[in-house]
Amino acid sequence: MKFVDEAVIRVAAGRGGNGCLSFRREKYIPKGGPDGGDGGDGGSVILRADSAINTLVDFRYVRAYQAQVGEQGRGSNCRGKSGEDLILDVPVGTTVIDEDTREVLGDLVAAGDTLKVAQGGFHGLGNTRFKSSTNRAPRQFTRGTDGEVRNLRLELKVLADVGLLGLPNAGKSTFIRAVSAAKPRVADYPFTTLVPNLGVVKVQPHRAFVIADIPGLVEGAAEGAGLGVRFLKHLTRTRLLLHIVDMAPFDGSEPVDAVRSIVSELEKFSPALAQRQRWLVLNKMDLIPEEEREARCAELIEALNWQGPVYQVSAISGDNTEGLCQDVLHFVEEQDEYFSHNPEAAAEERALQESMQAEARERLRAQAEARRLARMANQGDDDEDDDDDGDVEVIYRP
Repeated sequence: MKFVDEAVIRVAAGRGGNGCLSFRREKYIPKGGPDGGDGGDGGSVILRADSAINTLVDFRYVRAYQAQVGEQGRGSNCRGKSGEDLILDVPVGTTVIDEDTREVLGDLVAAGDTLKVAQGGFHGLGNTRFKSSTNRAPRQFTRGTDGEVRNLRLELKVLADVGLLGLPNAGKSTFIRAVSAAKPRVADYPFTTLVPNLGVVKVQPHRAFVIADIPGLVEGAAEGAGLGVRFLKHLTRTRLLLHIVDMAPFDGSEPVDAVRSIVSELEKFSPALAQRQRWLVLNKMDLIPEEEREARCAELIEALNWQGPVYQVSAISGDNTEGLCQDVLHFVEEQDEYFSHNPEAAAEERALQESMQAEARERLRAQAEARRLARMANQGDDDEDDDDDGDVEVIYRP
């Protein structure tokens, strides 16, 4: 299934129907009064979040949408039929932005959420409306108004409580396979994961959290290297980051350098995101001799001056992953309870997420503009299409 996390579409609401200019004409009533009815309202365009949809790919092939127009009024005081609203289903987690004004129109974060993005035109008035004691045969009527037309940018962000961070081959995909039913592709070469995978971690019946396996970051990701900010921005909605560290890298590199590299990219991308709650998960401990494990971990923690939680796990065998998941669930539930009882804190959290998302959008626009200028400077070359989403895929599995 194609994963498209951005799409630009044009939506047009229906025009309102015109009012009718009509007079009653029947046998023995040659000069009846006005009986022109009003027109019908035009249909609006409404976006609706649907949990059964997980991609915006359909909007890449059909980019223009038109709601139904209202019918014109008729004689005998018959009102025209209003146009039906056009409802477009989008994935949960879709942010809607006016492409022309850059205004964020809304965020569909729960299944069933709706957002009216284009108001239908209002109906015109028939000449009956203008009848008065001094104007017994009015010939005035009004036309329906045009519906709103908007160019919209739809942005989909992975909705997860917990995001996995780490360099390629740190073991993030293996970890998500160990703790959830998701089965992302796993191999012993870098960049196995090219797509974000979602997994539901069920710690107990009716107690679970959602974890996102974000593709591995490389140096320069904040500037667009590798998969860059296209997937970094998915982390803006997570409340906890699990930093997966390969304690036995195949290339002989130092784990402390890997940690510092990721932290540097986070700080470049968004200082606010870098301040998110982050836990250190030391992976592949089974590859280190048992007598050396504590010393190696202590050395890493001291070099980083790490003050947060630290977990030693082996994702491939599942060692110590259950305790980690229990702690993560407890943290997520505490956060839910805190924000539910503190509306001001919840509002601040939403504002922080919107700020980080706006920063990500600005970076993406800057990259797109840089690519456009590069193409203009090399018009004779066969450049690739600026739209690099088309060959990116995602797997969503409960």
